[in-house]
Amino acid sequence: MTLRDSYNRPVTNLRISLTPRCNLSCIYCHREGEKDPRREMSAEEIGEIIAAGADLGIRSIKFTGGEPLLRSDLADIIATVPKGMECSLTTNGTLLADTAFDLRDAGLKRVNVSIDSLDRDTYLRISGKDLLPDVMAGIDTAIDAGLTPVKLNMVVLDGINDTEIDRFLTYVRKNPDLILQLIELMDFNGCPYHSDLSGLEQDLASRSREILTRRMHHRKKYCIDNAEVEVVRPLHNTEFCAFCNRLRVTSDGKLKPCLLRTENHVDIRGKKGEELREMFREAVRLREPFYK
Repeated sequence: MTLRDSYNRPVTNLRISLTPRCNLSCIYCHREGEKDPRREMSAEEIGEIIAAGADLGIRSIKFTGGEPLLRSDLADIIATVPKGMECSLTTNGTLLADTAFDLRDAGLKRVNVSIDSLDRDTYLRISGKDLLPDVMAGIDTAIDAGLTPVKLNMVVLDGINDTEIDRFLTYVRKNPDLILQLIELMDFNGCPYHSDLSGLEQDLASRSREILTRRMHHRKKYCIDNAEVEVVRPLHNTEFCAFCNRLRVTSDGKLKPCLLRTENHVDIRGKKGEELREMFREAVRLREPFYK
């Protein structure tokens, strides 16, 4: 039976952070408040969480970080995902060229690659590391390995990379296995890089030959000259909350009912079986839309 919260929203997606560690130092990253890598869950603990989710109707797992490819046991973790469950990964792509085929063989189905610039100097300014060639190689290898569609996550930063959108569209247009996601940076504490994407979304709509609505979050997908583009604007989109189907798990073992709340986490560290499943149910009971 599918889990449903008190707002009748089904919960079918689980997003698991595997580590707070990262090999980049992006200027906007807040790491969702996670800082201590010594608190990372073991592969066995993560496997128990995945199994409990599967028992409760979770149909999709996404692994995130930090940078999940920094975990040497990542393939073992992926292998614990049941075969009937979708399994994807969000990565910065810097280590993907050497691991994509092994991760596919372990059961990974597709990847999202975070890439905020196609200009080497701008990439260095944003990420703190001159690793854009490694990311591009990782994208190519992921496509070769069949981890598709590869979604490119571009956080649009005011005055830094906001002039590169057409360049990204040209890049995506060259390969049908690529989808571009333009992400609006959360405007916490007056962030100087926040860029309101409402005008951009209107421009994309005017240029599109077709506009599709995704089931999850009712997010729009714009089809522009053989390029597919999605715009992610959670802080300005009540539909993001109204259609949310996701629970999150922090790298130190807490179920997180809402992306934007920190006061209602459920500690599941070391729990198994029915006790763990009941904690899932408790987290679902705590869910409510942040924006109504």
